[in-house]
Amino acid sequence: MSDRFKFLAAILALAAALLARPVSALDDGVVRVKSAYGMQETIARLKGDVAAKGIQFFGEIDQTALAARAGITIRPSTLLLFGNPPLGTLFVQSKPEAGIDWPVRLLVQQDAQGNVWAIYTDFGWIARRHGITGEAAKPFDMASGVIASITSSVKAN
Repeated sequence: MSDRFKFLAAILALAAALLARPVSALDDGVVRVKSAYGMQETIARLKGDVAAKGIQFFGEIDQTALAARAGITIRPSTLLLFGNPPLGTLFVQSKPEAGIDWPVRLLVQQDAQGNVWAIYTDFGWIARRHGITGEAAKPFDMASGVIASITSSVKAN
């Protein structure tokens, strides 16, 4: 493991400890973080934080536009896809089926009251779902710290 990767791992572990538990991680493994910003600002801040961390951004899917093209109206909803291949592909190495949960998917949605939410799957839950424990679960713990740090850039108090 390179010194840079070890340093990043230490920073992310610290961020995870400081941020403690996500806003909500229900039994379904879904974590919901209320944003302090509107849709576009939330998306911009999340993408900016991903870029600042040197994480690869794979794409953005405007689900609202897709629905509109199908003649369906939904509230604002955008899916962001990103990941760090040296970390994320360890999921697949641990158990190939875990590749279904990588790259990271972060959903930004606006609810009926106008609140904006950053929503993702808890990585501890993902590891448990795939039966990954012990040393093999450490990348999932690291990913939990990363996503908590990223969503902290928009988190409402």
